[in-house]
Amino acid sequence: MAGSPRQTGRQFDADHEGFLRHRRFRWLKRAALLCVVVTLVYALSDPQPRPNGGTWLGYALGTLGLILILWLALLGVRKRTMTRGAWSLKAWTSAHVYLGLALIVIATLHSGFQFGWNVHTLAYALMMLVIASGIFGIVAYATVPGALSSNREEMTEAQMVEALGAVDRQLEHAAQPLERRWIEQVMLALDESLAGDGLLRRLSARPRAGATMQAIAAFNSASPDEAADPAIVRVEALLQRRQAQLSRMRRHMRFKALLEIWLFVHVPTTFALIAALIAHVVSVFYYW
Repeated sequence: MAGSPRQTGRQFDADHEGFLRHRRFRWLKRAALLCVVVTLVYALSDPQPRPNGGTWLGYALGTLGLILILWLALLGVRKRTMTRGAWSLKAWTSAHVYLGLALIVIATLHSGFQFGWNVHTLAYALMMLVIASGIFGIVAYATVPGALSSNREEMTEAQMVEALGAVDRQLEHAAQPLERRWIEQVMLALDESLAGDGLLRRLSARPRAGATMQAIAAFNSASPDEAADPAIVRVEALLQRRQAQLSRMRRHMRFKALLEIWLFVHVPTTFALIAALIAHVVSVFYYW
């Protein structure tokens, strides 16, 4: 039996609600409440001789932080299982974000603000790096997809590649009647591709003076008589179209790289954090 219009509307809103706003910021409220509780307990306690990870509160907060970190690390496993309900992927991701941010408060209070050149501070520093990379990922996913979609102008990546190929075929045909020096410029432009662009080059927002731009500059320097040649005019226009398509594809690759680059820090650092936490826990119990 079909649900009521009100139920259908609520379901539609829930389906299109972002993970940050999931269930009216349910996990933000829970994480904030957790931070308030641990802060109050820390403020009202009086560990001697001073607050640190070796007090009863330090052990309690350390255990809580360890459990949270291990649970948060399971998000990658959770992504492989698609379900709905209380622990849908959206709910899990929302909890991952806000409880991950709550770790800043929990881990800092666990340390009692006592830092040094040791494995304990290393674990704390790695945790902060994981959180910082996660924040970068949130910002990227909140801003980049819109720019990515606008840049594509309703074209898929395959369609952009095909559009560039179509311009190249027209260029190759249009250049045939020209003198050899002009044909050589066009051939150099046609050899320019995006295949060799590495990650850092894809991330760069600086305009690139490649072979196509050089060919455009060469055609712009043609003499007045040459510039009036319809064949020259057509080839130059096609080169401009090729450069515009290359620029669009480079922006597309840059936006995609921005969506992926944070994972190259976030995931490996998470494993390094878990290793440092194991060393941290073992050393604590060894010297206990």
